[in-house]
Amino acid sequence: MNIYFQLFIEFFKTGLFSVGGGLATLPFLYEMSRETGWFTHADIADMIAISESTPGAIGINMSTYAGFKTAGPLGGIVATLSLALPSVLVILIVARFLDRFSDNRHVQNAFYGLRPASLAMVSAALINVVLIALVDPQAFHSTGNILSFFRPLPILMALALFFAMKKLKLHPIAFIAISAVLGIVLKL
Repeated sequence: MNIYFQLFIEFFKTGLFSVGGGLATLPFLYEMSRETGWFTHADIADMIAISESTPGAIGINMSTYAGFKTAGPLGGIVATLSLALPSVLVILIVARFLDRFSDNRHVQNAFYGLRPASLAMVSAALINVVLIALVDPQAFHSTGNILSFFRPLPILMALALFFAMKKLKLHPIAFIAISAVLGIVLKL
């Protein structure tokens, strides 16, 4: 099967079912990684870092990165467009009918029902990012020491940045820049 057609199908499915925003695409990317081998879980961690630190929607940025990594510039374009296409189609359909059905109890219940699905998908993405960024299962397996399972420097950095974001109220770009500099200096 043509790689561009495969990219289109995979990212169209992702765009159609990743309810809850850009991070909700992560479970689909992990599944894509397992099924196709186009990129590794470590590549997904890089996608997250780059997508969070570049302008635009994280899901779109990740699809562009994944498509580019898989099939070059055209792959990036195909993945990006196919991820966005379901949203465009659904928005057009919903906009056409929402005024007519917005007071319908079934429509309201459907929207309410999507909230837990969104939470579950974003939570799954969070757990996968934590596993990549803050723990080291290989070190634990080689030493058998539970303390070697945790990566103390990234954990401290994540906690410090979290509290700094809450306390300092700086623009997110400042924290992204700080994180990048710390990653280089500390060789994370």
